[in-house]
Amino acid sequence: MRAFEKLPAQFQNDSVKAYYDILSKRQGSIILKRVFDIIVSLILLVFLIIPIAVISILIKVNSPGPVLFKQKRVTTYGRIFKIYKFRTMVVNAESLGSKVTTKNDARVTSIGKTLRKFRLDELPQIFNVIGGSMSFVGTRPEVQKYVDLYEDEYYATLLLPAGITSLTSIKFKDEENLLSAIVDTEKIDKTYVKTILPQKMEYNLQYTKEFGFLSDIKIMFKTVKEVIS
Repeated sequence: MRAFEKLPAQFQNDSVKAYYDILSKRQGSIILKRVFDIIVSLILLVFLIIPIAVISILIKVNSPGPVLFKQKRVTTYGRIFKIYKFRTMVVNAESLGSKVTTKNDARVTSIGKTLRKFRLDELPQIFNVIGGSMSFVGTRPEVQKYVDLYEDEYYATLLLPAGITSLTSIKFKDEENLLSAIVDTEKIDKTYVKTILPQKMEYNLQYTKEFGFLSDIKIMFKTVKEVIS
């Protein structure tokens, strides 16, 4: 881990220090986590390369635009990276509404609905894992717009790499439904920041405090169970 005094200024507060001290004693788990990410992602890539190719063709046939959706997100120590997903929405969707997706969002394509249902849109994030900007398990990365609104303690969730799945992802699997009744884009963003984000952070902070390699494995199994159920 980076020395505490070398973290970005917004991280250097008493709330984050408490989590930092916990994680600094779990360096072995952090290293094991990275080794696991590299080995498993490379093995999975061998089996996923054909499904990835097929899905890419289906997206291209289904609607005009690129196969991949790339968006700047925030990961370890506030570093900006580009997250990769299969495009599930129309081109320029972000300019047509909120950065948060709601249930029955008109911007979602027909193939996109299926991909989202089974979380297949996140398959390209395996390349983020290989590159080190993400892990299989960790806090789901937010856009800078929301990170700029973080309370001091929330920055503790950025002491570890962002994740494809998390305890929060499981608990908020129906997040789109929670925002479905709101039509106004500004109100959607406000509700997310004032209501949903704080609830998410409770689970994210819990994960950070209780972090361990075995707990990551358990979250991965829970995620698979949720997807196939």
